[in-house]
This record gives sequence, C-alpha cells and structure tokens, in this order.
Amino acid sequence: MRLETAGDPISGLKWTHKATEKIAKELRRLGIHVGKSTVGRLLKKLHFSLRVNHKKRSHGSSPATRDLQFRYIRRRRTTFAMRDDPIISVDAKKRELVGHFKNDGKAWSQAPRVVNDHDFRSLAKDVAIPYVIYNTEANRAFVCVGTSRGTPEFAVDAIERWWRLEGRRHYPDSNHVLILADGGGGNGHRARVWKARLQDRVCDRHQLTITVCHYPPGASKWNPVDHRVNCEISRNWQAVPLDSYETVLKYIRTTTTATGLRIRAQLIRKQYVKGLKVPDDEMEQLSIQTHTPRSRWNYTLSPRADA
Repeated sequence: MRLETAGDPISGLKWTHKATEKIAKELRRLGIHVGKSTVGRLLKKLHFSLRVNHKKRSHGSSPATRDLQFRYIRRRRTTFAMRDDPIISVDAKKRELVGHFKNDGKAWSQAPRVVNDHDFRSLAKDVAIPYVIYNTEANRAFVCVGTSRGTPEFAVDAIERWWRLEGRRHYPDSNHVLILADGGGGNGHRARVWKARLQDRVCDRHQLTITVCHYPPGASKWNPVDHRVNCEISRNWQAVPLDSYETVLKYIRTTTTATGLRIRAQLIRKQYVKGLKVPDDEMEQLSIQTHTPRSRWNYTLSPRADA
C-alpha cells in the first residue's frame, strides 16, 4: 500500500492507484480478512477519496501575466469599438468527418437515424473544417468550410474572403481590423505562415492595418467566437449525421440565437499543404510592430509601401 500511495506536499491530500478490491486481496495475503467495502470505509477515515485530475497547471504564463493580457485585450476592443473599426474573433472548429457518422446529442424524430458503427476516417466521404470569423459588435459570423487541412494559409484565406465579401461592405471607411485569436493552431502566435500570409494577402492586397491579440495558453474558451458561435453550431446539428457538405453548410447557416446571431457560410475546396516554411529573409520584410511587454501575443501588421 505504501508504494502505491501518492500525496500533495502542501495540502497533505493522499491518493492511491489501487482499487479497493485489490487492496482487500493484498490484505488477505497478510492474514487480514476484510472486504472491499470495509477497505473503502477505512480509506475514508484515512482521508482518502475518489478524485479526478484537475487541469490547473499553466505552462508559459503566470496568472498575473494572463490577467494583464485580458486587460490589454479589453482596452484594445474598447478603442476599436469607439472608432467603429471591425473586431473579429476567429477560431477553427474541430474537423468533422463527412458521412454517416454519429453526432453527439439528441433530436426529436420518430425513429433513430442509422449511422456507421465505427468512426473510421477511411469510411468518410470527405472532411469538413469550419473556420469561424465572428464580428463581435455586429453579432454576425462568416464561416469558411475547408475540405483539406486546417493550416495557417487556410485561416488567412478565410479572413481575406470575409473582408472581401463582408467586411469592406459593412465598414467602407475603415482601414483597421482587430483580430482576437487563440495562441495555437493555424492562427497561433508562433506560426510564421500566419503572419506572412496576413501581410501579403490581407494587409498589402487590401491596404489594411491588422492588429492581432492572442489569448494566453489555456484561455481559448474566453475567445468570444468559442462561446457565442461555435457552441451554437454544435447545438444546432447535434444528433444529425453530417452526410454531405450541403448538410454541413445548411446547419451552419440556419444556426441562430435569441440575441440575433446570423451566419453566412461558404465552402473552400482549395487543397492546403502542411509544413510550409517562411525563411528568415521573408520574415524580416514584414511590416510588423510588436506591442510591449507581451510582444509575442500582440502585434500590428501594416501595408508595405511597395505593395
């Protein structure tokens, strides 16, 4: 028992990896005849209890640093809103298998829908990768459904398409955009391709100044798109097998909320390749200004003079 016991050095909390039945069996080998129920009662007297893992360890940022970043994002949002410049919150939903696969949740129907007994990728017709762009002030979303891979290039193409089809129509006098993004994934702060493609496909092409603020590691659930759009899409298509791209687009477009959320969705059939590299000399040519003191999470890209 001693070798199977672990504990917290601060609180004194202890736990064991052995089940009560196994502990009772070990005790019987020592001549102590007890059942597993008795072992459970004794463990409680010794301050043991059944516990789950707690996700509390933060890597890369302290609580104080995270709080400063949240405050900084709030100030940026206030500034852009006062100027009536667009604020978009972006994120990619999880990849969906297109085919007769089970979708979590329940829906009213006279008979259950019959789906595959396994969710093997080989059984899928295609894959759907929704990249969601949420205009926080207008309560409108623009979703690009990719058909290959969720790369940084795909994320930037979706944002460029949003500006071309939605953004500049609603903000004809604006040339500044604030992007709120997670710290990882295709739009992560470490992704060179993300910054390089934002520069040439959005900033230079449309003469836009783009400010990007990333949420700290482990704080992606505070990104507005996650709890205002993504969860609503998932709720709208729960228990519905996504058997075609038409079905995927239909349920995204018909997602609404009591606050008036409206969503436009399009398909992007372009094939994206993972592993693209941006050389140092190309990164040095970016017109990028970092914001101190958390420069890795906050930066602005401006149009280049020779664009």
